[in-house]
Amino acid sequence: MRSVDDLIAEGVSGRRVLLRADLNVPLDKTTRDITDDGRIRASLPTLQALREAGARVVVSAHLGRPKGTPDPQFSLAPVAARLGELLGADVPLAGDVAGEDARAKVAALADGDVLLLENVRFEAAETSKDDAERGELADRFAALADVYVDDAFGAVHRKHASVFDVAQRLPHYAGRLVARELEVLTRLTTDPERPYVVVLGGSKVSDKLAVIEALLPKVDRLLVGGGMCFTFLAAQGHGVGSSLLEADQVETCRRLLAEADGRIVLPVDVVCADRFAADANVSVVPADAIPDDLMGLDIGPLSVDLFTAELVEARTVFWNGPMGVFELAPFAAGTRGLAEAVSAVEGLSVVGGGDSAAAVRALGLDEDAYGHISTGGGASLEYLEGRELPGLAVLAD
Repeated sequence: MRSVDDLIAEGVSGRRVLLRADLNVPLDKTTRDITDDGRIRASLPTLQALREAGARVVVSAHLGRPKGTPDPQFSLAPVAARLGELLGADVPLAGDVAGEDARAKVAALADGDVLLLENVRFEAAETSKDDAERGELADRFAALADVYVDDAFGAVHRKHASVFDVAQRLPHYAGRLVARELEVLTRLTTDPERPYVVVLGGSKVSDKLAVIEALLPKVDRLLVGGGMCFTFLAAQGHGVGSSLLEADQVETCRRLLAEADGRIVLPVDVVCADRFAADANVSVVPADAIPDDLMGLDIGPLSVDLFTAELVEARTVFWNGPMGVFELAPFAAGTRGLAEAVSAVEGLSVVGGGDSAAAVRALGLDEDAYGHISTGGGASLEYLEGRELPGLAVLAD
């Protein structure tokens, strides 16, 4: 797989580079202000290197899930503004994805300039399952550039026009972020330094079942928190009150617990509330004694201590998914405590993107304390499951 540094060494001054970036940042629903610019900042090393080498950079990206047609609430305008601030340079936004305005603005670029195309998902063909439809859009993307660089690790598990098809039409390279993600995930899957501990949270067991099945034979400990822990607790025969429960996964969890032979570690206490609200009545109860009229919304302090003890000796850690509803103050302590324990690991500590990365930033923790914070939650999990990711496969071609 050729890298963007190979491209720069070949010479890229004056050439048009289509850079697929992951700029899918969260926006405040009212003000449309960016609430977490982590993905934008993660795109800067590749972008700056191309600019400094004299490339004319055309950035494509998506934001949210528009329904294949232009929608102002999903415009990349706030992203263009923030990207310009971080680069210290004007970053114009094309009025379309790969149409007349995009072509005109690309033609006006000078060496070192950056243009952001409008949200690629404003075109229904971007996510189409029809190869010909995606191909038509990919042809228009390819006409805008001389070479293609994919630095959107968070999208490489998607067979989309701007990720997969355009790479078949242009000389293609991996960006620095994609290269770093691959380096880290390879260490997790090939020969991790031991003890190797994986921490999984989030709401549903069903969302993480494939990665649990794939990792369980490889890890020394699997710590389970978040909403998904209640299905495991139910599999042990405990009542979980009104907590989130996937009844159809109880038998699967029972089987996994048996196969794990003690390597799956569950919370021993839970922060419960009478309702899902910041001003709810909160109490901490043993994990095997959750009252019928309460719901668990975070792991408790004893569970934080237990998980921390499991992480102290670890030399490789992968964490994906919060331990509770960290967005609400009464239920943030579990995720904070776990995040602090992961950051203290003497070895490789990997935060697996998605809500975990968002939690690190939302809780004001030091991002530099972690070995790597992934930008691709779904892509990271699918890689660890052993699945082929279309965006990576086409770069390796």
